[in-house]
Amino acid sequence: MKLLLAIVQDKDSNRLSTEFNQGNVRATKLSTTGGFLRAGNTTFIIGIEDERVEEVLNIIKETCQTREQYVTSPVTFDMSMDAHSSYPIEIQVGGATVFELPVDGFHQF
Repeated sequence: MKLLLAIVQDKDSNRLSTEFNQGNVRATKLSTTGGFLRAGNTTFIIGIEDERVEEVLNIIKETCQTREQYVTSPVTFDMSMDAHSSYPIEIQVGGATVFELPVDGFHQF
């Protein structure tokens, strides 16, 4: 058995949740925040049998695609510049970060 922790952007979480339901994958969904943009994320906690790990990873990969987004830089490194003169920069958002952990035991009470 494996424990998968999948951190995805909020924009992808509802679609991923639907895909998990259709694929009979049980997951616990947590609202999380973090990263460079301090934007909302969703963390899915998934306990899954070893033989289904690749199936679940494929569902995540197909559902959570990266995309480009423009943001205004919150920090100005040149102190001589006016604080209001920051320019939008293009960054990549979305996708998923997945941690795969072995499970030594599983108990349900």
